[in-house]
Amino acid sequence: MIPFRLIDEATEHGTTMRLYQRGIDYSIRVDKAGDLMNSRLHYSEDVLAELACKAIAGRKKPHLLVGGLGMGYTLAAVLANTTDCARVSVSELMSAVVRWNKEYLGILAGCPLEDERVHVLLQDVGKVMYENKNGFDAIMLDVDNGPDGFTRDDNDALYGLRGLNNAYDALKPGGVLTVWSASKDQAFTQRMMKVGFDVDQKQVRSLSPTHGVRHTIWIGIRPG
Repeated sequence: MIPFRLIDEATEHGTTMRLYQRGIDYSIRVDKAGDLMNSRLHYSEDVLAELACKAIAGRKKPHLLVGGLGMGYTLAAVLANTTDCARVSVSELMSAVVRWNKEYLGILAGCPLEDERVHVLLQDVGKVMYENKNGFDAIMLDVDNGPDGFTRDDNDALYGLRGLNNAYDALKPGGVLTVWSASKDQAFTQRMMKVGFDVDQKQVRSLSPTHGVRHTIWIGIRPG
């Protein structure tokens, strides 16, 4: 098997990320851990966006927030499932991830950053939510590996009660929060309910509807 080769690496905010390539496949890895994301395994990220867009279908000029650019698949799915009049903000803390999407990864998801509806914010998504009360119709969080993330300790605040309250307040009434995770987390479900969300969750495969490991997606609706 052809081995992955290192294409680039960057250290920002105390975290070292590395971009690898093997043929048409790409992988982003963090410090000494394994894959944080892989270009072959993005079906559950597509579903994360589709569920959010479905929940607010019918809103004429929705404003959607994607937390975590990754390889662009969630963003591409948002653009494919929302209106031409939508505004889509993407909050990505790591500038290298944005650069890699422009230089290497964009073609994988159809170059979503080139869509005129998209605005990139080089900010922590928690700060973006805190500063935009009642600002979004939908928020999609795909940061780290979910509530039990390992990349940055600050992600605990994002998925804790404080972070969830920020998400709730950042949504318009009837808005939706979808959250991606590599694993189940019943305590996170309870926290979502505690801050006021109507909560559902789904198990979604990573590769296709029937193949790949199971990931968890939470769907939280702020009551109207």
